[in-house]
Amino acid sequence: MGRRGGRWNDHRRVINGVLFRLRTGVPWRDLPARFGSWKTVYERHRRWSADGTWDRILHALQADADAEGRLDWSMVSVDSTACRAHQHAAGARRTTPRVPGKGRRPATTAPMRHWDAPGADCRVAGRNLTSRLSQIRA
Repeated sequence: MGRRGGRWNDHRRVINGVLFRLRTGVPWRDLPARFGSWKTVYERHRRWSADGTWDRILHALQADADAEGRLDWSMVSVDSTACRAHQHAAGARRTTPRVPGKGRRPATTAPMRHWDAPGADCRVAGRNLTSRLSQIRA
């Protein structure tokens, strides 16, 4: 049987690397060498985000701090006055626009029939064009 991969780097060093990146906003590749390989820090962060490890760490730390009385939940609030949407965010389309089928040409503004020509009156004496044409042909 094959052996498992190598030992993990110290979790504390990797966690400090992740926290440094979150605090400073530097790209992963620009992490200082004191945190180890940036690939290791990135992969551990990605893996722990995917499997919920970070969530479990947060809940455990909150539970410990709450049990010791170090959290004041009455001070927790969200200030919504700073939340603004972009001007183009309003009135977004709810359905996707219809795309013409393959091989079909899109609608055109060029006249296709003589009664579609510019200036043709589509309403004659309060009736639509098709009823008027049927009267003329009769």
